Amino acid sequence: MVDEIIRSYARTLDYLRRLVDDIPDEFMARQTGGAVNHPAWILGHLIHSAQAIGGEIGLPPWLPSNWHRQFGTGSTPASDRSQYPKKATLLAALTDGQKRITERLNELGDQGLSGPLPDVRYREEFPTLGHAVLHILTSHAAIHVGQLTVWRRAVGLGPLQDVFI
Repeated sequence: MVDEIIRSYARTLDYLRRLVDDIPDEFMARQTGGAVNHPAWILGHLIHSAQAIGGEIGLPPWLPSNWHRQFGTGSTPASDRSQYPKKATLLAALTDGQKRITERLNELGDQGLSGPLPDVRYREEFPTLGHAVLHILTSHAAIHVGQLTVWRRAVGLGPLQDVFI
């Protein structure tokens, strides 16, 4: 199952990268047409989520300490572009997080995901580590990528052509 999770995560992030490729850096925090979750926040949030699930699979934190406040659950996206890292910085952090998660999942293997989720607060919803990893890297990531497709339409960029994810 690890291979399937890694492949799905990679496809989702590849699509995310395609979605932000043509967005000018100065548009990354634009909020328009009711689309509050802008690209800078979505990228930062998915990077933060990677670190959060990374902690559950035994990785030490790697992001700046303010990342949680800015991008964690319950954070509020702001339209002030200066509050967010540059697009290139966000994309580099996304790649770094993906690499860390992928390497660790390959080390753990399927058997390593069969144990209980270390964070007992979420164990009822995600009884095993595998349940949590699958959700965060597939469903959760896809939800936010979907928000980015809505944002693109709201700012007039439109959908990508030739989409197959």
